[in-house]
Amino acid sequence: MRRATERIVRRQRRKRGLRRRIRGTPARPRLSIYRSINHTYAQIINDLEGKTLVAAASTEKELKVEDGGNVKGAAEVGKHLAARAKEAGITQVVFDRNGFRYHGRVKALADAARAAGLKF
Repeated sequence: MRRATERIVRRQRRKRGLRRRIRGTPARPRLSIYRSINHTYAQIINDLEGKTLVAAASTEKELKVEDGGNVKGAAEVGKHLAARAKEAGITQVVFDRNGFRYHGRVKALADAARAAGLKF
């Protein structure tokens, strides 16, 4: 298998293991993140209804993130997501790192969301 394919397969395997243990409920929805090469995306999901309650991404015009593929951009996404969650009445979430290591952009987004008032 090629190296890039192996990396994707390993992440998908970690993701499946995490998703067996993590479920988003109406009381504590799931904060799921995704990071691509250039951007960072996050959404808060109620798994019982299968609905996205709140979302934020570095691609949004109103965020005005210069580079969404770095730690600063991920922190901005985390702040905006937490602000939108508060507006929607969400204070507690379950963090789903989506198979990514808790390091770099993933950690920056989580720390910024915590600092802005989300509890997980």
